[in-house]
Amino acid sequence: MIDRLKSMISGVEADFVDIRYEIKTETNINFTGREIRNVGSNRTDGYVVRAGKNGGFSTATVTREEDIPRAVELAVEGAETIIATGGKESVMAEVPLVKETIKLALDGDPREISIDDKMELTRKYNDLMLEQPSIETTSITYREIGREKHYANSEGTEVSEEIITTNIMGEVIAKRDNLVQNIRVAIGGADGYNRLLDREEDFTKRAQIAGKLLDAEPVKGGTYNVILSPMLAGVFTHEAFGHFSEADIIEDNPSLREKMSLGKKLGSDVISIVADSTIPNQIGYYVYDDEGVAVKPVTLMDKGVLTGRLHSRRTASAFGEPVSGHAVAEDMRYEPIVRMGTIYIKPGEKNLDELLAELGNGLYLIDGKGGQTSGENFTFGAQYGFEIKNGIIGSMVRDINIMGNLFTTLQNIESIGNDLELSERGGCGKGQLNIKSALGGPHVLIRNMVVGGA
Repeated sequence: MIDRLKSMISGVEADFVDIRYEIKTETNINFTGREIRNVGSNRTDGYVVRAGKNGGFSTATVTREEDIPRAVELAVEGAETIIATGGKESVMAEVPLVKETIKLALDGDPREISIDDKMELTRKYNDLMLEQPSIETTSITYREIGREKHYANSEGTEVSEEIITTNIMGEVIAKRDNLVQNIRVAIGGADGYNRLLDREEDFTKRAQIAGKLLDAEPVKGGTYNVILSPMLAGVFTHEAFGHFSEADIIEDNPSLREKMSLGKKLGSDVISIVADSTIPNQIGYYVYDDEGVAVKPVTLMDKGVLTGRLHSRRTASAFGEPVSGHAVAEDMRYEPIVRMGTIYIKPGEKNLDELLAELGNGLYLIDGKGGQTSGENFTFGAQYGFEIKNGIIGSMVRDINIMGNLFTTLQNIESIGNDLELSERGGCGKGQLNIKSALGGPHVLIRNMVVGGA
């Protein structure tokens, strides 16, 4: 395939040209309660052509090989037009030339598992949750996505890589009279089908938590000292901080770019944040991005000081900073944009019991449940939590939102746990969906967090 791609862009009159061919496969099985609502698989493929000329840069996408010549023409014409009409000049940072094929290493290839077996596994977990007390219904999906990518550019880079992610995910809903509570559940990864097996306890526990929330009291709104669970800490890290580490987000925002200047002290001394998609077997794992650049671990913050940023080749050149391999597209319909892979707060030295003792009185808030950001301000939901009195976990609370300012919150982080948990379900909707966008962290103790509730 690589030789065919090279021939398609050979002789193009441009300063730079690349082409990505991709085959995307997807399988979905959805249960609502005990009813199967959807079972299906599909396969799509297509090409993305990018061209740079005279400082302009443009993209064209097509689904048929016979349309490639015209796509190349359109990309070159688009690049010329951008400069002719006063558009932004784009320069690609230099990167090493590579020629590599990345083979899949799976513990159980999901492509070798029948659709019936996948359906029965999903049904088993779904039924386990429905059997728990007070459970009204569920919405559970088996999802399997494969991306077979082949990339070549005019500089000589040739990369082929295949990625397959498998998940079983959704929510379980408990009801009593007019009170309804839901809890999310997700298992999966990029290391094979066998990760999904023997996970009954995960689903049972999540359903039991949903049932227990019916007896919980709504949290009382106020300002609290809190401990965030690893997943909720991960949501904060990804949503509130991580997007500001994506160079294209701040590129044309002078005030935010100033606040996010490398070398600035933004957080307390205990917090360090890493983006590392080289961790094997995780949902965020990949070797090369969609520009044919090897992904590198990036320390974004070290002891509260901003030390790194995520880049495509274009933004790395614009900022004068190192290329990091974080240009990722949803699939063959899109050009790559700067995206987080696996982002997390680095573990500290204290276990959960020590954090609870240090907290004294406050709240222990667990798992993320949606939310939004507006500039440097954020609001996130927590799936559930517990009151903490004298370092002891007490009554369960529900209907929790946390809110605050990113930079104030970073300064208020007091202690970091010594554990690390990474999400088994990826996803980020910045412009395009990125299933390889994972998050996580240790437990984190934060002072003076505003909590919305009753």
